[in-house]
Amino acid sequence: MASELPIHAIKNRAYWGSMSQSWVEPGRRSWETPVISWGIWEVLESDIHALGNLERWKGKDAIELGCGTGYVSSWLYRLGMKPVGVDITPSQLESARKFQIEFGIEFPLIEASAEDVPLPDASFDLAITEYGASIWCDPYVWIPEAARLLRPGGTLVFLRNSTLSILTSPDVGASGTELLRDHFGLNRVEFDQDSVEFHLPAGPMIRLLRANGFEIEDLIDIQPPAEAKPNRHDYITLEWSKRWPSEEIWRAEKR
Repeated sequence: MASELPIHAIKNRAYWGSMSQSWVEPGRRSWETPVISWGIWEVLESDIHALGNLERWKGKDAIELGCGTGYVSSWLYRLGMKPVGVDITPSQLESARKFQIEFGIEFPLIEASAEDVPLPDASFDLAITEYGASIWCDPYVWIPEAARLLRPGGTLVFLRNSTLSILTSPDVGASGTELLRDHFGLNRVEFDQDSVEFHLPAGPMIRLLRANGFEIEDLIDIQPPAEAKPNRHDYITLEWSKRWPSEEIWRAEKR
């Protein structure tokens, strides 16, 4: 590690270490297809264009912050990019390395927190995270770190839970129709004693991004496609997500 980890990072590394085997087969399914999709409802990139014009990314450098099994980086590789995957959990990186061998795709994997990446300034054209740094790292630390890693004109893209889904989420069970949490002051959320999540509302997020030199290009509310089916995640239902956004994707450009 580049430096001593904060308590939330230590807890989250242990949590994902205990969970990693349950993500092997989902990771393999994602590696098996070159089609980019987003989030738990597998919304196609071709439908929402979160990355914009895909042709622009050929030959560009990308860093995935909180890469897990590395499937997002594998998609970027297939686009012609040069990705680097960063994750804090050794067993997740072990899965990613096995998939690299299995699918014949190789890119660097670094064990580090997305809050403190041991790579030089201005090394990348794209920083991306799908339920990685976007919810498991402190936004007041990882977003400045993403800005440091990006070149001027570089792009930050991240998917996370929607604020509404968190405000209506109990400590156990799925989001409902009642507001259960305060909007003001929302950021660090501990649904249990084993892990720590971060869910900063849109207003503070906008100010944070702008304070770190970003101009916001898009904010996409995710709606499941018509053919979507219920999945294994118990914190949100398909019915709820058809009415309100359970996920959102942000895209911002570094000035």
